[in-house]
Amino acid sequence: MKNLISITKSLVRIKLAALIITSGFLFNTEVLAQEKTKEVPTRDQIEEQYKWNLEDIYKSPVDWEEDFNWVKEATGNYKKFEGTLGTSAKQLLDCLKFSDEVEIKVGKLYLYASLAKDLDLSNPENQSRFERIMSLYSQVSAASSFIRPEILSIPEDKLWKFVDEEEGLAVYKHLLEDLLRMKPHTLSPGEEEILALAGPATSVAYSTFGMFNNADIQFPTVEGEDGTPIKISHARYGAAMYSLNRDYRRRVYKGYYKPFMEYKNTLVSLFNGNIKSNVFYAKARKYKSNLEAALTPNNIPVTVYNNLISTVNENLEPLHRWAKIKKKMLKIKELHPYDTYVTLFPSVKKKYGYEESKKILLEALKPLGEDYIKNLKMAFENRWIDVYETKGKRSGAYSSGTTYGVHPYVLLNWADELDDLFTLAHEMGHNMHSYYTEQNQPFPYANYSIFVAEVASTMNEALLLDYLIDHAETKTEKLALIEKNLTNIVTTFYRQTRFAEFEKLVNEKTEQGDALTPDKLCNLYKEMYQRYWGDAMTVDEEETYTWARIPHFYYNFYVYQYATSFAASQTLAAKVKREGKPAIEKYLNFLKSGSSKYPIDVLKDAGVDMTSPQPVQAVVDKMNELLDKMEQLLNE
Repeated sequence: MKNLISITKSLVRIKLAALIITSGFLFNTEVLAQEKTKEVPTRDQIEEQYKWNLEDIYKSPVDWEEDFNWVKEATGNYKKFEGTLGTSAKQLLDCLKFSDEVEIKVGKLYLYASLAKDLDLSNPENQSRFERIMSLYSQVSAASSFIRPEILSIPEDKLWKFVDEEEGLAVYKHLLEDLLRMKPHTLSPGEEEILALAGPATSVAYSTFGMFNNADIQFPTVEGEDGTPIKISHARYGAAMYSLNRDYRRRVYKGYYKPFMEYKNTLVSLFNGNIKSNVFYAKARKYKSNLEAALTPNNIPVTVYNNLISTVNENLEPLHRWAKIKKKMLKIKELHPYDTYVTLFPSVKKKYGYEESKKILLEALKPLGEDYIKNLKMAFENRWIDVYETKGKRSGAYSSGTTYGVHPYVLLNWADELDDLFTLAHEMGHNMHSYYTEQNQPFPYANYSIFVAEVASTMNEALLLDYLIDHAETKTEKLALIEKNLTNIVTTFYRQTRFAEFEKLVNEKTEQGDALTPDKLCNLYKEMYQRYWGDAMTVDEEETYTWARIPHFYYNFYVYQYATSFAASQTLAAKVKREGKPAIEKYLNFLKSGSSKYPIDVLKDAGVDMTSPQPVQAVVDKMNELLDKMEQLLNE
């Protein structure tokens, strides 16, 4: 019943979400990995307890092949159901149960192949296995594509009569309601086929930008911190923004933007092409706007998006205040965008080993209750986490998401930094969310919307930060942790909201027939950046080209969810610490809910109403509180 291709994209996006939220951490980790002088260990040099146990999915590749062949043969059995779903309640139930059985196996096949591939990207056998399952995904998706339109062709009264007649259909009730909700935007089979055929053409802008940004782009070489030449890359740019050497930061910053400025005409063509593709789909599916088309599938009211932007714009003063503090403490005449990430407290240098970090996290997350801690320990003790960098292993970090019948896995590349501790907290938030969902929901609802995906991860980070600040050994360490908290709010809340506002504006202008030139986009972005940061910020010309380099502007109103998830998690963390057991139970129920309700309702049940300004305002209040603490400590 679920669309298999969308499930794959969901898994990838959950991984991506983790990478985006922790991007500040990962830049440092990647560059550390690049610059290590010692040899990266091979997997046989790492103790078993720090490596994934993939036998929890399949005992061996032979067992994987057996399921693969079963799915391959079973795919043909979809034909038995095609054209028959409206004949009886039993026939509809049999089809849905069969489809679930196929999709459960496909999910396990994908998980095993994906994880094995990421452990050694140079292994051709693992790469081949992954490519085979992706191909099989497409085949199953095509074979099952009749289910959705065929159910929609059943008269509504007859469909609900089927549900009343056949007890087994009760579990699908919410899913069927959701399907019917989307009926006004579902076209005839022939029209749906045309839209599907248009897919490769309408995705050209997105895929071409990806090729340019990840493969073809050529960054210049600049003078490094030690005087030797260094060729800029995405990762090195991110790391350089944390460098204490301001001249080096400026050189890398200006060099990084150079190719985006040089290819502005090509990039504006891709940028506009992507928006126009979304306009095409929105109009074809009878939506009022691109924004409505992007939010409706998850049943998110447009007011949630608009409320985030308006509330943040009414509360920009804390960000202005932070800019003034940074400018003053850095003792600079002008604050530039390349000054926004560098720490004010560089003397704090502490190492965090993995074993010590597990203990810290178990203490920090105690406010979530005994059951949560018990399950977290189970994950730590049963090889759900692949901890250390090894030769050929994928960089970064992610949680694998929910796979029915199998626990979730977490990938790390541990380097004994504070950022690694926060990455662990973040990914274990995803991990526990997926685990609780899988344990408590039937298959049709054993996943969760990306709208709520970052709540559990940033909840863990919030509790960890509070714990570390409370247990800081020195005033300077406490100040550095407060600064980290402020940086999280700036990057995950204010920055993502600014992106969301910009995306809304340029989509509206395109829908109104306005031609977006590079100059127009630069001017729009500059005005917005200046407004968010205030008068203390000097906006470089390079910064105005940010529209040309951010991949998320190709994701169709995606980034606002980072800010809303962050706001929800801050509210929930405060409730848990303030109210105790009642709030803990609500939070655990949130983790267990999966997609059994719409994401807005799942959050409401947990105690957060994202249709109101309150959660957004709570982040603003938190930032003011942190700034007060920082200024108090600085004045002592």
